[in-house]
Formats: sequence, structure tokens, C-alpha cells
Amino acid sequence: MARPRQVHRCTACGGVSPRWAGRCPTCGEWNSLVEEEVEVPTGAGPPPGWGGGVPVPLGQVDLAGAAPRPTGLDEFDRVLGGGLVAGSVTLLGGEPGVGKSTLLLQVLRTMADSGARVLLVSAEESAQQVRLRAERLGPVPPLLLLLAGTDLGSVLRAVEGAGFDLVVVDSVQTVADPQTGGIPGSLSQVRACADALVRLAKDGQVPMVLVSHVTKEGTLAGPRVLEHLVDTVLTVEGDRHHALRLLRAVKHRFGATGEIGLFEMGEVGLTAVADPYRFLLGDRRPGVPGSAVFPTVEGQRALLVELQALVTPMAPSGAPRRSAQGLDPGRLAMVLAVLDRRAGLPSGPTDVFASVVGGIRVQEPAADLALAMALASACRDVPVPADLAVFGEVGLGGELRQVPHAPQRLQELARVGIRRVLVPAATPEGPAGIELVRVHSLAQAVELAVPARTRVA
Repeated sequence: MARPRQVHRCTACGGVSPRWAGRCPTCGEWNSLVEEEVEVPTGAGPPPGWGGGVPVPLGQVDLAGAAPRPTGLDEFDRVLGGGLVAGSVTLLGGEPGVGKSTLLLQVLRTMADSGARVLLVSAEESAQQVRLRAERLGPVPPLLLLLAGTDLGSVLRAVEGAGFDLVVVDSVQTVADPQTGGIPGSLSQVRACADALVRLAKDGQVPMVLVSHVTKEGTLAGPRVLEHLVDTVLTVEGDRHHALRLLRAVKHRFGATGEIGLFEMGEVGLTAVADPYRFLLGDRRPGVPGSAVFPTVEGQRALLVELQALVTPMAPSGAPRRSAQGLDPGRLAMVLAVLDRRAGLPSGPTDVFASVVGGIRVQEPAADLALAMALASACRDVPVPADLAVFGEVGLGGELRQVPHAPQRLQELARVGIRRVLVPAATPEGPAGIELVRVHSLAQAVELAVPARTRVA
């Protein structure tokens, strides 16, 4: 017999406190404790786990079961390091309307077309809605099965022993366990449902993908323990006003993280983008001040992006504005400060806007020099040379530091025909045909790339 009990659980770490407090006693996070009702079993043992109970030598562990199975969607497989592993659980998150359900429906269709038996558990849309969306993508394969409903027990009964090659649950926040207190989407429900689904996937060696909502801050909704339970965490990123979508692995127990897949959102779903150059630099206007080309590296792929900056006089009333889109606001503030103190380009009473074109997010310090050149170009109203790309890290003393993956960045620049690159002096040589413009300091880089206009008397 179970009896209900009120506790307060931390949304950041999952820790439990018997009473509310402003700060979680486990992880120290502020305002993260949420009240929930839990069932306390009396006389019950621990829940069943997965795996065998007999220790074996590590060197004798069979690795055959850890081989990834390709899904047939190349960009999806690229991010996962080859495909889905049997018994793995993947959590997929993203903002509403970004294309999560469409992407997974295409994965299911591709696998079903190749003879795999797959199941879509739709806990948000009705069966009719799912079929209409599937038919917009093309003919529905017969091996693609659908279970519409929110009951956890029905999902467990449908999957257990059925021999599915892939199960997708859309979404884990809308599945409910009648044996657990709380409404669907509450901390207790999400944790209980996710735990049961993970156990089912491990015991049956069934690859499973769970779709997760995101909060208004853009992070995965639900308790942080949800991310610890799964093997892989993927996010779908992109601006709904742009066609480009990025699939990114932020956690992957079976391979490297940081890899990205590129898709174009169209009327017939998501299509792979083999060459993102036309999306990211196809509309660039050379000769316009405030623009710089930067080769960023995501996983094993180098992408050329355009960093733009605009510096305008501040309004008579109010404080200076600093806006960063696709960039770390802290790096923008640092680069502005170094330009002021080390290169003689003050930006005090001005509004500064900086962005990465195409909906790409650039967080690596290697973008510092390109951002500085875009800002200096906007301040002096002098364009960066159209045939010049820029990368390098800027230090607080105005010095320039070399960055990792320089050969990979230079190779991509050479592929698209850019032959001159402004780089820190210690950068290693690149492929033939690339001219490296080496500089030691930010002030030297500014004078080389965007020299001040000479006034004619």
C-alpha cells in the first residue's frame, strides 16, 4: 500500500527537500524547488534494473551490440556517429515549430522504407493529424506503426516483446503514469515515465528517441535528471524565419559531441544541406562596412559565416545599447573594451549591434578577431576587403592567440576560393594558394584590414 507525501524537488539537480527553501540544499541553485506529491511504497523493494548481475572481465565484453545502425538520413547519422545503437535512448529538444516532429517522422519513414519495423507514439497529436503530416512527406510505408495516446502502460505493452527497430515518443512530457501522482508534465510524472521508458529500451535492446519540450530560456524542460538518464541529447536549432536548421549533439555516450547536421526546411520536410555556403554567404554584399567572413568549426565540419556589426550614435536619452545575436554578449563586451583600450577605437556613447547571419550560433573564442574587424569596420565606415577572411582569439592585452583547427578552417576557405586570411602570427601554414596575413596585435590587425580614411585638404 502506497501513501502520498508532499516534497519539494529541485528542477536543476532533482534533489529532494522536505520543505521549501529559496536555495536548493543539494546543488545551491536559487528558486528551483517545486512542490510535488510522491507515492511512498510500504514494504516494497527497489525497482528492477537492467543488465545482468554477474561481473565479467571488461576485456570480454561483446562490442557487437554497440555498433550503430544507420537510419538512412545522412545528416542525422553524421551527428550520431553512424546511426542509432540498440538499446540507446536519445532525447531530442528544440523550440516549438523548429521541425523536431518532422525530422523524426522522416527518420521513421526512411527506416521503414528499408524494411525496419518502427513505431511512433504520438502523445500530442491525434492519429489523423499525424497521418496528414506524414502524407505531405510522401507515401506512408506499411512498416511505420502509430500509437496515439498518453497512457504509459499502453506504451509499455505495445513495445515490450514486439521487436521494433526504433520507437519514437513525442513527447515525454505528455505521457502519464496513472500510478504516479501529479499531472502530466510535472516533475514526478516526467521522471517516472522517462525511467520506465529507459528501462524498457535497455531490457529490450530497442533504440528509443524521446522528444522533449524546451523552456522559455531555451533549455530542455523537466528535471535535469532526465538528461542524465538518456545516452544522447540532441537539439534542433534554427530561426523559424530562416530555412536553415541545425541538429547538434550536446551529449553522446557512443561518440563525440559537438557534431552538427544541416537541413533546409521546405514544403516537403527537411532536406540535407550538402554545401551550406550558399545559405550562409550567398546573399553577402561585399564592400559594405561592418562585415567579416569567419570560418567556424562545428564538430568535424568547418562552416563559413558572416559576422555583421553596426555602430550608431546613441539616442539623447538612455544608456548605450549592446545587442548580440548568435554571439556571446560577454565576448562582445570584451572585444569592444579591448578595441577601446588597445586599438584606440572607443565605442562609448554609441549603440552597438552584432549578429551572425543565417541563424548560426558562434560561441568559440576564435571569432574574436573577426568580430573585432567587423566592429572596427563599422566604426570607421571602411569595409573589410572582400577577399579577406579572419579568425583568431583576442587577449585582454590586445595580443592575438592562435586557435585550434586552423588547417581545417583554411582548407574550407581554399575550397570556396578565398585566398587571403588575417590570422595571429603563430598560426601554422595552410594549403597551397592561401596567403596568411600574420599580425601580432589587435591594433596592427585594425590598421591592416580597415585603415582610417585619409582626409584630403
